[in-house]
Amino acid sequence: MSSLPTNFDNLLVRLHQGRGLSQVGSEPVYYLVFPPQQIIEAKRLLPHFVKKLSDQGWTVHCFSIAEQIAILLEQSPLRPFWLDYDHNKPLDWEKANQSLANALLPHPPDPFDLAPPEEDDDPLAHLPGRLEAFIAAAAQQPQSVVLVTDLEALHPYFRIGIIEGRLAGKFLAPTIIFYPGERTGATSLKFLGFYDEDGSYRSVHVG
Repeated sequence: MSSLPTNFDNLLVRLHQGRGLSQVGSEPVYYLVFPPQQIIEAKRLLPHFVKKLSDQGWTVHCFSIAEQIAILLEQSPLRPFWLDYDHNKPLDWEKANQSLANALLPHPPDPFDLAPPEEDDDPLAHLPGRLEAFIAAAAQQPQSVVLVTDLEALHPYFRIGIIEGRLAGKFLAPTIIFYPGERTGATSLKFLGFYDEDGSYRSVHVG
């Protein structure tokens, strides 16, 4: 099994190759896949990876999934309800987690709903909107690359593939996603090694 630094170096080769690509339908999204047992090692090596990218001329921007989830759940108007529900039904994990997941990931718009979106529907109130805005802001700087870290914080809500699908066509800067899980094929991944295999990714996987 290749080491994390070796796999990261291989990913950098793909990243540099992608600089000259302009194929229609391709997304500059790269997954660094590593076993869940290496989550701590990936965090320890992150400063090294950032420096390596910087030394190669990239402007690095880090987006922590864990930090963003903490902010969203802390600021949600539903927080008092969640705390009250947890106090009264502390073992009802399934319902509580579903409510939290709904707060992080809005339902996709109904194509048959002709009503205009509500004015207070703030995209920054949801995780995909925050990542989209972060990537768009990073893209304003030359040679930017976005690192998406702490994916394990998505458990038990949903997988990153849902967000990748929602942001199709909106990855304005190359994006490297640190993915704890397993590769099960050319395009298939198993989040954290125990989720069902998901083959809907349209990205480059290394690891």
